[in-house]
Order: sequence, then C-alpha cells, then structure tokens
Amino acid sequence: MARKSRRSRSKRVGKKAVRKVTTPSPIERSAKAPATQVEATAAQGFAEQYAYVYDDLKRIAVLAGTLLAVLVALSLVIG
Repeated sequence: MARKSRRSRSKRVGKKAVRKVTTPSPIERSAKAPATQVEATAAQGFAEQYAYVYDDLKRIAVLAGTLLAVLVALSLVIG
C-alpha cells in the first residue's frame, strides 16, 4: 500500500498563522543600544568591516589561477 504524500497532508492542516512583525520605536531602540555604539558602527565603512573577505577572495583567485595554469601545463605535456 502506498504512503500518503506530504502534499495531501498539508492540504488538511490549513493555512499557517501569519506572524506580525513590528519595528521598535525610536525610544526602544535608544534603550537597547547607546548612541555612541550606533554612531561607531555607522562610521565604519563597508570595506573596513569586510576587509577579511577581500583578502580571502584574493587568496582564492590566486589559488584558482595557479591550479588552472598547472592543468594547462599538464595537458600540453601529457597530450
């Protein structure tokens, strides 16, 4: 006997409840994070925050280029 699929079960369950998302008021935001912390985060640039990602991407590009050059050299030697 075949098992019932999830699709047929999900139709019986009905719609899921939608969760309402509310944004905190400016007073609640200021209570959670001090103004100096918010200003310091905003002052840092995108490049400063993700400098490690740029370094990793450069390392990956050099490695990929080296491996591609090795593959081309091997194809010329073997073929």
